[in-house]
Amino acid sequence: MTPAINLVKKKKVAHTIHQYEHDPSHASYGLEAAEALGQDPNTVFKTLLFCLNGEEKNLAVAVIPVAQKLNLKLAAKAAKAKKTEMANPDIAQKTTGYVVGGISPLGQKKSLPTFIHNSAQSLATMCVSAGKRGLEIELAPSDLAMLTRGLFADLCQES
Repeated sequence: MTPAINLVKKKKVAHTIHQYEHDPSHASYGLEAAEALGQDPNTVFKTLLFCLNGEEKNLAVAVIPVAQKLNLKLAAKAAKAKKTEMANPDIAQKTTGYVVGGISPLGQKKSLPTFIHNSAQSLATMCVSAGKRGLEIELAPSDLAMLTRGLFADLCQES
């Protein structure tokens, strides 16, 4: 069990756990999860950490579809920050308690401001990392927002 799975069970949130064999040579953790699970990449989301106003330990979380890229200007707007940049992976791992490629927005060691791409609102369910590579958790976007105190925001440049 991971902290993410323990959290959804404790809060009695409806969810489904999906496991797959992680391929270390795959170029993208998120796209690998979508392919391995046979899911639409628009319903599988990745968890990215970004730092606010140049302070490397002042972090926030973006949850976006795996096929999209985080727009740092939109992330700054959502977080009401002047500027944002991607977090240092080592600091992200230390802060969340998860390894890169398996960072879940759920059950992190430290509660961080969380922003979920607004495309999730139109979905019945979405998949996010369950806290380790090769493990995903499927739940309602509204439940993810409730558990993370997350806000829905525009976070990606439309492709």
